[in-house]
Amino acid sequence: MHDYIKERTIRIGNYIVETKKTVRVIAKEFGVSKSTVHKDLTERLPIINPELAIRVKDVLDHHKAIRHLRGGEATKLKYIQSSKKSNTTLQSLK
Repeated sequence: MHDYIKERTIRIGNYIVETKKTVRVIAKEFGVSKSTVHKDLTERLPIINPELAIRVKDVLDHHKAIRHLRGGEATKLKYIQSSKKSNTTLQSLK
């Protein structure tokens, strides 16, 4: 494994433990795909730094446990915003 991959993996691991941000957010901030972040954290990190991998796994497990809530909230906001647009359109037609 290349040194830059090891360094990136450790930086991402420390970052997720410190900030508790999601894989998607971290991928954008580090300029890599979410698949790369996930592979770094679940496959490479346990080989490089097992202790950090355990702490990262706790964060990832928490995110997985609440993802249904995030999805529900996102859908709720989507429909609230679309109903506001519909109301504005109806009012302008009157």
